[in-house]
Amino acid sequence: ACLLNAEETQGNLDMCSFQLKTLNDLSKELFGSVDTETIIRNFLLTTMGNFGVLKGFVLLLPLDSEKGDRFASVGFDETDVARLRHNCRQCAWYGKPHEKKDDQTPWACKHVISHGIELVFPFLVEKKFQGVLGLGPKLLGSSFAPHEKELLETLINNLVIAIKNAQSFERVLDLNQLLNKKNTDLEETLQTLSATIQKVELLENIKENLSKFVPMTVTNMIEASPEGSLPESKEQDLSVLFLDIEGYTKLCEKFDSTKVNNIVEKHFSVFMDAIHSNNGDVNETAGDGLMVLFLNKDKQQNALDAARSALSIQKETRRIGHERLSLYRPLDIHMGIHSGTALVGATKFSSLTGSRWTYTARGQIVNVASRIGSLATGSSILISKVTSDRVCRQNSVKPMGQFKLKNVSDEVEIFKLLPEFRTKSKRS
Repeated sequence: ACLLNAEETQGNLDMCSFQLKTLNDLSKELFGSVDTETIIRNFLLTTMGNFGVLKGFVLLLPLDSEKGDRFASVGFDETDVARLRHNCRQCAWYGKPHEKKDDQTPWACKHVISHGIELVFPFLVEKKFQGVLGLGPKLLGSSFAPHEKELLETLINNLVIAIKNAQSFERVLDLNQLLNKKNTDLEETLQTLSATIQKVELLENIKENLSKFVPMTVTNMIEASPEGSLPESKEQDLSVLFLDIEGYTKLCEKFDSTKVNNIVEKHFSVFMDAIHSNNGDVNETAGDGLMVLFLNKDKQQNALDAARSALSIQKETRRIGHERLSLYRPLDIHMGIHSGTALVGATKFSSLTGSRWTYTARGQIVNVASRIGSLATGSSILISKVTSDRVCRQNSVKPMGQFKLKNVSDEVEIFKLLPEFRTKSKRS
């Protein structure tokens, strides 16, 4: 009896030693990694080694955030792995261990056992049956004892803890990657915003400093490309308006400079309103005159813009003259308009005092417009035949005859632009 008790005690000690060793070995393998694939693989190899089996597998069904399952196997041919994996997925849902000799083993688990598996052991992750362990027969040929099944359950609990830790770590990694991406996106957005702010500040600085000296067209071109070069001059259709104040010299002789400036500023304010409201661009100013470009790409429209601008100037100048009649004789504003093709573009003038950009037109059209304007008298608006043909459907014009202009070889037919607008005739 004493000998039997001693053998039983020794057996219990051996069993406890085996369990402690197995737990120790498994803990080292499981908690030394945070990669789920590595954890499953190490768990399978350690368990098989401690229980002395040559075949085994672990299946972990996909978790909520995963797309595919995790599977590790040892001792199977590649041709058997796919079929085994399929049957394991179904077996995992039965939720309790099954053995080869158990007559109540479900059909799916029987298919798993048919691959040479002795024990099928489903387990829970996050309170769901999402995993299954399968072990082949022992090398010694003995069945799995109850205490070994209990140990397996403990080992699987450790596996579940390790898997949860790995999942938490993976979630932290995902969140960290997401945070890094958002930080990168935010940094790029801030850089873009900073560059945009710098560009806006640059544009505002350019506009503030150049608007007094540069025509609006050049200002817009610089605004569109503050760091690039301005486009080269090119042939373009346009209408050119020349405007001249008659009697400017006499005005200067009659009044002091302050009053003359006030008179001129009053008139030029009217000029600028009319020009800008009709898409004109003041190209040159010279004391008592202006050169204005109308650059609409539509031929008829640029001529109409010039005509409307001139008529508006004529009307407003007469209004100012009536208001100031007691102070000085109303000024006569003479205007000439010609339309056609010219070389148009930005030009930079450099001198010892600095550089200045302007947007100008060069060609015979400019000379003709200037000469036509010099023929105007009594605040009239004279236009060329080209311009007349473009505006005569909307505006009234009066033929004035053929004129010889300075530096122009052929005579030029000239028309007077009248303030009356044409109306469409009614059909009877």
